[in-house]
Amino acid sequence: MSVQAPGRRPPALILRAASAVRYRFFLYAGLLPYFLGAAWARGVEGVFRPGEFWAGLAGIVLAVTGVESFNEYFDARLGTDRVFNPSDEEDIPEWMFWLGAAAFALAAGLGLWLARRGGWPVLLYAALGGLAAVFYVGPPVRWVYRGLGEAAIGLSYGPWMTLGSLQLHTHRFSWGALAASLVPGLLITALAVVNEIPDFHQDRLVGKRNLVVRLGRRAGVRLYLGLAAGGLAVAAIGGAAGVFPRWSAAAALAGAPFWLASAAAARGTWDTPRLFVPAVRGAVLCYAAAAAAFTAAVALGGA
Repeated sequence: MSVQAPGRRPPALILRAASAVRYRFFLYAGLLPYFLGAAWARGVEGVFRPGEFWAGLAGIVLAVTGVESFNEYFDARLGTDRVFNPSDEEDIPEWMFWLGAAAFALAAGLGLWLARRGGWPVLLYAALGGLAAVFYVGPPVRWVYRGLGEAAIGLSYGPWMTLGSLQLHTHRFSWGALAASLVPGLLITALAVVNEIPDFHQDRLVGKRNLVVRLGRRAGVRLYLGLAAGGLAVAAIGGAAGVFPRWSAAAALAGAPFWLASAAAARGTWDTPRLFVPAVRGAVLCYAAAAAAFTAAVALGGA
């Protein structure tokens, strides 16, 4: 890992930080489950608190910044992305660690402020998410190296994020919202699994005991497709049964074409990372389309 040259100009440092924190985690992982909790509060419970919403959103952005900064830093330290090209040097400066630490500290401060207004469960959800985020690849726990990375992602970007967002507005727990949180939770877990398939060999060599390393790539394809289908099925069944607001079942229709496209692309390409890219893209679009459509339906409530 190279150390940042002292002469690099501040604008370049800012651009480097912005590019290191990958945009897709803001859009696909962090924001949609948070919006779902707020949508449930507004559409189902009839409560919405703008101040808490914006403060919570700032906390989520900070937390995801911390996650990505730590992931970049510790992966570079462990050489995960250079396993087949050990001579390549990644330009991951030391300040990447401190960027993540500062982001987590600010997110924790916002969490404490929001807990005073929304009750102690806000702090509980924030603490659970923080433990998952800080130690996903960070020592000494490193969830992803213990085969628990997918569970940490699914819980953080499913129930904990959705219920924490809801708590800011309603100050109470909801079984219906817990069921709704399974939609993004299962879909984001599927997204975590599909992203592990192209990295199978390097993950195995560096000791990441994720589900694809444990089960194999062919089984990994079946697993991610099953998880995504489960998320779509929850939306469809819950909407049809009246557990979720009307039109919620449409989320399954929004995500299904991309699920089918991903399944078709994965057939025969699971052992060729370069050719597997369309399968990953289909899974990402399935998550984005289904989660966004489901959140919109919930926000509309009984309209």
